[in-house]
Amino acid sequence: MSFVKEFKAFIMRGNVVDLAVGIIIGASFGKIVTSFVTDVIMPPIGLLIGGVDFSNLKLELKAGPPAVTLNYGSFINTIIDFIIVAAAVFLLIRSVNAFMKKEVPAATTKDCPECKMSIPLAATRCPHCTTAFQS
Repeated sequence: MSFVKEFKAFIMRGNVVDLAVGIIIGASFGKIVTSFVTDVIMPPIGLLIGGVDFSNLKLELKAGPPAVTLNYGSFINTIIDFIIVAAAVFLLIRSVNAFMKKEVPAATTKDCPECKMSIPLAATRCPHCTTAFQS
């Protein structure tokens, strides 16, 4: 099989396409969450704790024209982004799992206590070892 045909067969498999779609949607969702945290959640939180803008919180390690800073405010924003994305993924997976749960069908057979073969629930005698059952 040529490289191009093999690559095409690989790309067109369902799992690869599903994975690609998931990655693209996940990246877009991540951008939405980042904007939500930065532009909607953090300003009121900063206002509540005295007008602090988290994105500007930093610790200056070295002064100078190329200042070296530790940007812990951006790190706080990123942690909040992660928590929101993780919660959204958890809720999505929990919903999918609840939707995918199938009822366990009622048992239609039982095991013979003597020979351990599977027999219908209504059977009064095992067809394999002829053990009689009480109804």
